[in-house]
Amino acid sequence: MRAESTGHVLMTVDTVGGVWHQGLELAAGLARRGMRVSLATMGARLTPAQRAQAAALRGVALHESSWRLEWMDDARDDVCRAGDWLLGLEARLRPDVVHLNQFAFGAWPFVAPTLVVAHSCVLSWWRAVHGERAPSSWDAYRDIVRRGLAGATLVGAPTQAMLDALAFEHGHVQGGVVLPNGRSPADFRPGEKQPVILAAGRLWDPAKNLAALEAVAPRLPWPVRVAGACVEPGRMAPCTTAAVQASAVQWLGELAPTELAAQFAEASIYALPARYEPFGLSALEAALSGCALVLGDVPSLREVWGNAAVYVPPGNAGALRAALMQLIDGPRQREQMAHRARIRARCFTPSRMVQAYLGAYARLCAPKHTVADAAVQAPVQRQPEAIPCDS
Repeated sequence: MRAESTGHVLMTVDTVGGVWHQGLELAAGLARRGMRVSLATMGARLTPAQRAQAAALRGVALHESSWRLEWMDDARDDVCRAGDWLLGLEARLRPDVVHLNQFAFGAWPFVAPTLVVAHSCVLSWWRAVHGERAPSSWDAYRDIVRRGLAGATLVGAPTQAMLDALAFEHGHVQGGVVLPNGRSPADFRPGEKQPVILAAGRLWDPAKNLAALEAVAPRLPWPVRVAGACVEPGRMAPCTTAAVQASAVQWLGELAPTELAAQFAEASIYALPARYEPFGLSALEAALSGCALVLGDVPSLREVWGNAAVYVPPGNAGALRAALMQLIDGPRQREQMAHRARIRARCFTPSRMVQAYLGAYARLCAPKHTVADAAVQAPVQRQPEAIPCDS
């Protein structure tokens, strides 16, 4: 299958994070280039809004499930059943490529070549958040990821930093390919800017480090708004209402895409003092909306944004406040940084993302001697035994 030719990809996508939006953007772009796309969803049942988003895509077929994801509690049986479900889909649909946005399924014996894309990893997340190796309670996850990486025909990630994390945490040093994410500038436009600081992220995820923003909010002259899910997937306990009401931050809750885009358009500064962020789709959306960026100083964000953002050590609340105050008090610098970020953001377009994935698919479908010779290509291997599943 050439990068410009028609073909058929079976792609998994989870419904509980930013990968959902990236997956839809990619699927739409692939369909516009003539590919058939079959989306296999998991993680949770689609919301009505998500189902409407998927239904609006021409050339994209939806196959829905609610199997738990490999990083969720008590997920082992669901992962096994999901893998068998995907094998059944492949047998029926006969795609040219199986594109897996989870690690585990790289170990399943698909007929078509497989691309495993690492959007995140619990072990690298744990090290970034806690400063140490993940405990033995995550050994089963370690084994799942190791098997999935070893079984994949090709491994990709949105940044080189994420590929480096796979090498460090899982010993995956067999090569890989960087597949940058992309978002459409048409969906995120600057509006009339207001004296507002915005952040977006999962409130329950310490990797987003929103607690640091909450800590400095009382000492800032501008209001701080935070949008994001309050409840961790797979858990029922909501955020403590009293704590949210007592906060100096204005919690917006989980917003629909159009509502979040309106918040981006209005905010002058976007703050994401993250401890861990494999790519940072929310920062890309904010930059396209004309926000100046204040980001956690981590390798992946440096890789994506270069000199188009202000960086702060994630553990230093004083540095975070100082950076925000510098932009608040310096309108010219704020406008300059917003301009830099928007120019940089326009490098991460859907068309560039689609072209990168088409190139990866083409490598997978090339004759084996060509694939083996590609510098970024992981060696093609026999599929190892999948996760041991109870019969």
